[in-house]
Amino acid sequence: MTAGVFTHAFAVPGTAIDVNGHANNLEYLRWMQDVATAHSDARGWTLARYRETGTTWVIRSHEIEYLRPAFAGEDITLLTWIGGFEAQSSPRHYLFLRGRDRKILARARTVWVFVNAATGRAAAIPDAFRAAFETITDERDALSRSLR
Repeated sequence: MTAGVFTHAFAVPGTAIDVNGHANNLEYLRWMQDVATAHSDARGWTLARYRETGTTWVIRSHEIEYLRPAFAGEDITLLTWIGGFEAQSSPRHYLFLRGRDRKILARARTVWVFVNAATGRAAAIPDAFRAAFETITDERDALSRSLR
């Protein structure tokens, strides 16, 4: 992981393949959620910490642009970073890169909303959370940081 960009490498499992012979779109959503959780854990915001603070995140929206298919056994590098902060929400960006040539397979964006776990209502993102994550507003910047 470099400053601001969290990286996760994995091989596409055979169970991710759909009737079209490539990774199913639902798998991309699963990978996005998993890498967001791993990034949060790595920055000290673990499930235990969210429980202690009585907070959690929910998804407002997803956008995924599929550019190239991913196949079983293919090595993928998934990059994620936070694009900024609003009062109660934050966009998180993702790039799926093919391992052998770093071609972009897909790019995605999720808007996460910080909520009070007891009420389910949106809550202010705490300063301690904001301080734990560097924000990156440009995809090219995120890509160049991932090469460091």
